[in-house]
Amino acid sequence: MELKDLISTDPEVLGGQPVFKGTRVPIETLFDHLEAGISLEEFLDDFPTVTKEQAVATLEVANKLLTSQNVAKLYEIAA
Repeated sequence: MELKDLISTDPEVLGGQPVFKGTRVPIETLFDHLEAGISLEEFLDDFPTVTKEQAVATLEVANKLLTSQNVAKLYEIAA
């Protein structure tokens, strides 16, 4: 699954905040739930418009972005 198939941004939807494509659920909400110790299954129960495939693929993208190889690039972008 490609990133453009997972995440969308639209100024008309939550002010352009990144959301799971086809939903109004912010990507950040998944990470907030996991950080709070809430399981992926419970997140999916709380937000039934998000598919398990979308959530898992988003976590995989985050994992790839945060590898040691890519973190240096992220530092450059954020600077």
